[in-house]
Amino acid sequence: MEIQRKQLRDAAIRTREQLAATDRAPLETAVQTHVAALLDRLDIHRLAFCWPYRSEPDLRPVVVDWLDAAPGRQAALPVMVAPARPLKFREWTPASAMVPDMHGIFIPADGAELTPELLLIPLNAFDAAGYRLGYGGGYFDRTLAALSPAPRTVGVGFELGRVDTTHPQLHDHPMHWIVTEAGIHPVGGGA
Repeated sequence: MEIQRKQLRDAAIRTREQLAATDRAPLETAVQTHVAALLDRLDIHRLAFCWPYRSEPDLRPVVVDWLDAAPGRQAALPVMVAPARPLKFREWTPASAMVPDMHGIFIPADGAELTPELLLIPLNAFDAAGYRLGYGGGYFDRTLAALSPAPRTVGVGFELGRVDTTHPQLHDHPMHWIVTEAGIHPVGGGA
C-alpha cells in the first residue's frame, strides 16, 4: 500500500513541477480566489498556512488580504520542532524575518506560538473523501491528532492531483474542504 501511495505522491509532484509558468499562473490565481472565498465565509481569527514549496499554490497574497480585512486576525506558519513530533505554529506577518528550515522551507525566525482555528494544508494528491497525500512524513496527521480543539482543515492544491483513492491509512485525517482551481469541495464535514 505504501508503494502505491508513494507512486501517487511522486507522480502528482512531478506533474505539478512540470507545469509551465504560463499554464500554472491561471490555475494558481483560481486557487487563490477560491481560498479567499472560503475564508470570507468562515468566522475565524487564527489560521495557519504553508510557505509555498515545490510549486505548490502560493497563499501568501490571500493570507495578507485576509489579515488586512479585519483587526485581531493572526496567521501562522508550521514549524517542525523535532522529527516525528507534531508541528508548532509560529505567528507570521508580511514583515516577519524568515529563515529556511531543515527542508529548505521558510519559517518565521521568531514569533508567538499560536493555536490555529483553521489549517490551509498543501496537498500533492487527494481523493473525493477528503484524504490527502503530502510528502509522506506524517507531520500534519500527527499534528491534527494532537491539537485540541481540532482545527478545521482545508486541503489546497491543483486538480492534477485528484486520484480515485489515496489509500488512506488509519492515522490519516480527512480534510473538511478541498480547494483547487475548480472550486471549493466540501468533504469530511465541510459546509
